[in-house]
Amino acid sequence: MRKLLLILAFLGATWPVIAQDAELVHRSESLPHLKPAEIIYEGFISYGNYRVFGAAEDVKLQATGVELDRELWPNFLHTRVDAVCEVLPVVLLTQPKRADLWGDPLSKTRRLVPGAGITPVGFRLLWRDGKRVMPYFEAKGSVFGFSQKALSPDATYENWSFHLTQGVKVRIRDRYDVRLGLLSDLHFSNAFVVRSNPAVDLMNVEVGLVYHLRAAGRSF
Repeated sequence: MRKLLLILAFLGATWPVIAQDAELVHRSESLPHLKPAEIIYEGFISYGNYRVFGAAEDVKLQATGVELDRELWPNFLHTRVDAVCEVLPVVLLTQPKRADLWGDPLSKTRRLVPGAGITPVGFRLLWRDGKRVMPYFEAKGSVFGFSQKALSPDATYENWSFHLTQGVKVRIRDRYDVRLGLLSDLHFSNAFVVRSNPAVDLMNVEVGLVYHLRAAGRSF
């Protein structure tokens, strides 16, 4: 009888713990599937410009900020598709001190114009996800705001940008990658908000440190 009472007392003491563990397992199984997401601390610098859609010349652009990529489709035609948004708190535009209506330089003297940018919409295509080397293609639509009128004294402070990048993402640790944007083209203009609409096409190189916020099916 004494042994039976001890067994019953032990079961009574451990039952709340067992019930609590069962409840935690039930809650974890009922959590929604967490899609992979990454945050990228990035920067880019332009090394030249060409005249395709924009006529402005002798212009350089540098920027640094944070980008968030979140998976939309894990395997669309053997390609991972991500949604992209971005904040660029530091944007530095180097442009001629004097320019005409379309941004053609009228002076060899240059000036630095600070600004900021935001990317509300974009997408990324990623191949060989999870491998050591992962090629990617990215397209982003952004808005830039500058402290002075950009590219021409008759233009605007705000400009719209379209940014295309091709490069590779290289895994260095479980939660960290390095991203290299080897071929990057950026176009921005004010889309004829005013009579003067100077535009520029820039060639850039990008580098970023990727931090994985979570992976498929689990959070870090």
